[in-house]
Amino acid sequence: MAKNRGLGRGLSSLIPEISKPQDDSHEMGGSGVEQLPVDKIRSSPFQPRRHFVESELNELIASVRTHGVIQPIVVRPVSQEDGYELVAGERRYRAAKGAQMLVIPAIVRNMSDQEAMEIALVENLQRSDLNPMEESWAYQKLTDELGWTQEKIGERVGKSRSHIANYLRMLSLEPEIQEWVSSQKLTVAHAKFLLSVVPPLRMVLAARAVKEEWTLRQLENHAHGAFVVKEGAANSDRDIHLSSTEEQLRRRFGTKVRLKGNLNKGRIEIPYYTVEELERILDILEENADSDSGDFVV
Repeated sequence: MAKNRGLGRGLSSLIPEISKPQDDSHEMGGSGVEQLPVDKIRSSPFQPRRHFVESELNELIASVRTHGVIQPIVVRPVSQEDGYELVAGERRYRAAKGAQMLVIPAIVRNMSDQEAMEIALVENLQRSDLNPMEESWAYQKLTDELGWTQEKIGERVGKSRSHIANYLRMLSLEPEIQEWVSSQKLTVAHAKFLLSVVPPLRMVLAARAVKEEWTLRQLENHAHGAFVVKEGAANSDRDIHLSSTEEQLRRRFGTKVRLKGNLNKGRIEIPYYTVEELERILDILEENADSDSGDFVV
């Protein structure tokens, strides 16, 4: 049976194709588009976007003043008193308000909270301008509120399961680190590496990485020195190459990998604590198995 990919195709799977008018004064009759009062529309509570770049919004406001809102927003009726609630098109709605427009072209659809949430989250996730933490929060919302698995989220937004898992894991970082990732003072690669660092040291390294603008390699080098000291104190006679390899594996898998034995013989233990974490580890192994070289990269 073919899978129903639902919103994976975007809003066009729910809303008929609408031809764009040549100018904003054109009457868009027969297309399901209405001209609604801007002051009768309120923002969506399901909007994942928390940061709007002011310069980009100002550019859109200028465009709206000149050309109007070409692509309709999507709303749902709330009540006669409250008017409508935005489902998709937050930036266009904000630009219309900023341009002091009285009306805005909109598609009105009756839908439940769950349907409105699904459209709002997936429509934004299919765009490329959410910051990493907004993307993570959206995945968490789909998991908590709609009960979606990582596999289902990946199918709907066109991302791999390991991508979804890695972004969800970033929500376990300290709030300060999440804010640095949101503001792009730290990259996703920095954040993924910091997940493998013990919490007290993690904050120290993250703060220095932001202040001194470390690259990922610089962050790894500073963390490596700290790990060697810590592990050496507990087991000073352990082979340094074995400790280094163990540390590389921990970074690669994002969990406390243990090497039992010596360089000639032993075993690798990779602990996991949830089904999702096991799936993430398996995805990493599969990615390396599918690589052209066939070599496992740590």
